[in-house]
Amino acid sequence: MLIDWFTVIAELVNFLILVWLLKRFLYEPVLKAIDEREKKIASELQHAADVEKEAESRLIELQRKNEAFDNAHTQMIKDAEQEAVEEKRTLLNEAHREYDALRMRLQETLKHEETSLESRVTDRISAEVFSIARKVLQDLSGSSLEAQIADVFCQRLRESDPEDVAAMKDAVSRKSLNPLVRSTFPLSSSLQERIQAVVRDVFSIDTQLRFEEGDDMVGGIELSMNGHSVSWSVRSYLDSLEKMTAELLEGAE
Repeated sequence: MLIDWFTVIAELVNFLILVWLLKRFLYEPVLKAIDEREKKIASELQHAADVEKEAESRLIELQRKNEAFDNAHTQMIKDAEQEAVEEKRTLLNEAHREYDALRMRLQETLKHEETSLESRVTDRISAEVFSIARKVLQDLSGSSLEAQIADVFCQRLRESDPEDVAAMKDAVSRKSLNPLVRSTFPLSSSLQERIQAVVRDVFSIDTQLRFEEGDDMVGGIELSMNGHSVSWSVRSYLDSLEKMTAELLEGAE
């Protein structure tokens, strides 16, 4: 069988033309479309990866912020609790101080009232004692209470210790003012002369005595000079009576 080379060559040329045409008008557009599609898919995948990465980053940031908020909230609660505890402690301390101050004021007030009451009671007892003693002395001996107190005081001067006598003499020698005699009641001229004579005899003092009345003296007379004094009053008897009364009241309670 003879080969028709012209036909073979023509078929080969036609095949090559067909291949070129397919490549030119079919394969290249398809490959180009496939390549563009792959690029688009890759771009979308990259965008999706970027979005996912950004979402993860935002999620981490949100978690960090939430954790920081929780920590801050916890710290705020702790600070508020600590502040409340300190405020409570401060208020309690202030309340205790105010209570102590009020209690001390009340105690001082009660003590002052008690002292004032004791003073009034003592003064009242003293006045009643003087009144009764004055009446008794006048009824029994016809002498006054003042004269009896002056006699007792003179006796007290005569019984002075040698040390008191020496101290009084020394005080008179170093003091420019005359010795002072203070009494609860006014002393008559005769009583003043009697006391002056006793002082002269006991203390060898020739200076004229000064006489004054003193409300703080409770039924008594006092001779004083430069811090040294000799006195007699019913205060000691009233103090003993007050002490005995207090002991009786405590025993009754």
